[in-house]
Amino acid sequence: MKNLRKILSITLTVLMVMQLGAVCAGAAGDYTIVSPYADVIWEGEGAWGAYKGTIHTHTTYSDGDDTLPVMIKEYYNQDYDFVANADHGITGVEWNKAPETRILYTYQLVIDNPYEHMTDEEFEGVTAGTYPLYNGTARNKKMVCVTGANEFNFLSLTKNHVNGFFLPEEAGNGIAGAENEIGFEKALEFIDENGGLSHINHPGDWLGTNSNPDAVNDEANIKFFGDLILKYDSCLGMEVFNERNGTTGYDRILWDNLLMYTLPYGKTVIGYSNTDAHNTNNVDTSFSIFMMKENTVESIKETMQSGALFGITRRLRPNDTIGPDFELDAMNKKDIPYPMFSSLTVDGHKITASVTDAEYVQFIADGKVVGGRMPVNGNGTVTLDLDTIEGAADFQYVRVEVISEGGICVSQAMIIDDGTEPLEFVAPEPTLAEKLINFFKGTKIYAIIMEIAAAI
Repeated sequence: MKNLRKILSITLTVLMVMQLGAVCAGAAGDYTIVSPYADVIWEGEGAWGAYKGTIHTHTTYSDGDDTLPVMIKEYYNQDYDFVANADHGITGVEWNKAPETRILYTYQLVIDNPYEHMTDEEFEGVTAGTYPLYNGTARNKKMVCVTGANEFNFLSLTKNHVNGFFLPEEAGNGIAGAENEIGFEKALEFIDENGGLSHINHPGDWLGTNSNPDAVNDEANIKFFGDLILKYDSCLGMEVFNERNGTTGYDRILWDNLLMYTLPYGKTVIGYSNTDAHNTNNVDTSFSIFMMKENTVESIKETMQSGALFGITRRLRPNDTIGPDFELDAMNKKDIPYPMFSSLTVDGHKITASVTDAEYVQFIADGKVVGGRMPVNGNGTVTLDLDTIEGAADFQYVRVEVISEGGICVSQAMIIDDGTEPLEFVAPEPTLAEKLINFFKGTKIYAIIMEIAAAI
């Protein structure tokens, strides 16, 4: 009898241990990490290229300081692989053609900033890579012209700007745009109806985060931008870095908040980085690196949608939430390289980043640094094993940042997928009062009153 009790006791203990093991294994293995870089071939035969570009820049055709040929040649000399010119209220065309012009910008001619486009010879040379560099040597690498870009709400005083992409040449020219909330909505709706893609430009500028950094954590602001991104499939995301980040130093925190807002509905927020340059001094500020099989307009469009890209900035203020804890300013310092990924891979619950020119790597999950800073002396590889992180199964996403004195490079969000069906998004219908308020806030009269009040 004693032996029988002993056997039963041992059997029950073994079964309990096995059941506990199964539960633990299930807790660690009940999700997958979905990476936008899953298809990238990082090295060896068929390796994809890392192509440097910007999809938001300006010329004297709108409010830029330098002409289109001057700007394009500067990008060419700074090793850019593709550029989309997105003048305000003017849909971009091939660089050897004159786009439609706006009466507003005729002041450029008065101050001796001419309207100019490239010659056919310049255009063919730049897009083929045969045009000589400033030093007279051959570049031997093409730079792709991306047409159909336009920065909307060009007469807006409230900086509620939206970039449209891949628009028909005749679409979007001269749309003045309303102010504030209604201006965002109308721009995104127009781009969507005309078959384009879009992203929200420098939201921190509209939110006034220089004087109020907490605006990026305001639930009303998160809901406003999140609902727009969810409502319009063609709205891919937002700029997380813009030019010198003078008015957008906290936009990457807003990005985290928006990811947490939209991911339950099954949509990610892609973070873009653009020069928004109005002169050649700002070409070495913020830009993106697209991972592509080949450098073509079609591949650029696909990558904008897939998110197989990295955002880089050369200048960023410190912040206490996710860092950096020191001022970054490597603009136009050619001797200081920017940090970059040489690969970013997922194996089970492990995320491994191989990086170059880095001081440290950090992983951001749901807006917080997890796993601490991981020092890197220049080039190296670091791994985050989510099975060692408490509560990792409840994360919505993980993204990776590489930081050095040369700047910061951010990955897109890698989604934690536990198989839960996404929520259905139903666009909120504003009340009559909200419609009237938004209509009034969308007028120039309101914007002028607020500008005067701010000045006083």
